[in-house]
Amino acid sequence: MGNQRSFQGFYRVIDSPDDWRPLLAQPEKHWRIGYSARALAHCWQESRNFPPEVRRVFRESGIHLFQDIEMLIAFPEFKIPLPGGRRASQSDIFILAKGAEQLVSIMVEGKVSEPFGDTIAEWRVQAGRGKETRLKYLCSVLELDSARVNHIRYQLLHRAASAVIEAEKFNAPNALMLIHSFSHEASGFDDYQSFMTLFEVTSRLDSVVLVKELSGVNLYLGWVRGDRNYLAR
Repeated sequence: MGNQRSFQGFYRVIDSPDDWRPLLAQPEKHWRIGYSARALAHCWQESRNFPPEVRRVFRESGIHLFQDIEMLIAFPEFKIPLPGGRRASQSDIFILAKGAEQLVSIMVEGKVSEPFGDTIAEWRVQAGRGKETRLKYLCSVLELDSARVNHIRYQLLHRAASAVIEAEKFNAPNALMLIHSFSHEASGFDDYQSFMTLFEVTSRLDSVVLVKELSGVNLYLGWVRGDRNYLAR
C-alpha cells in the first residue's frame, strides 16, 4: 500500500494489514473478523494495488478513464477537515490515481452490513449552526439542494464530497466515490441508489457511472462486490 498521512501532514509506510488497525477511529470496535475495516485492509494491502474485482469493474465500465488506471499513492483512514465542526470526514482509503493521462481522486468506502450512517433528517434532529454549515457546504460541493437530501444517508454525502474536494486540491479533473462491499446481500445498495437519483442517474451492482460535472471535476460513483473470503481473515 502507499503511505499514510498523519494528522500533522507527515507520512509513514504501511507494510501490512495490521498497520491499518491503529489508524481507525475506534480500533477495538471496528477491527474484527467479518467487519469491513479488517476485510478491506487485508484485501487492498495484499493486492498492493486495485484488487482484481475492482479492476474488472473498471474494465467492464467501458469508460476510457478507468481502462488502464494506475494507482499512484494510497492513504488508509484518510481524514478531510470540513467546516461546521471539529470532526473530520474519515474515508477508509483515499487514492490518487492516473488514467488516460488524467489524475483521479478516489475515496473508497468499505462495507459489509453496516449502514451508511443516519439519514440527513436523523442527523439534523439535534442540528446546530455547525451541522447546518457543514450540510450547506457539502451540498454546495456536490451542487445539490440541501432541502432535497433529508432521505439520503449522511455518509454517502460527505464521502462523495470528499472525493471532489481532494480532486480540486490536486487539480484532478476526475473524482470517484467507490463502495467496496463484502456483503452477501449487497446491504445498503438501496440507499446508494437513492443517492444516485439526486443526480438523475441509475446504477447496478458492479458498475461505475459518471453522474455529474462539477465545476471542472467529473464525479463518478461506483459499487464493487468484494471477495467474501476476506470476511474470514
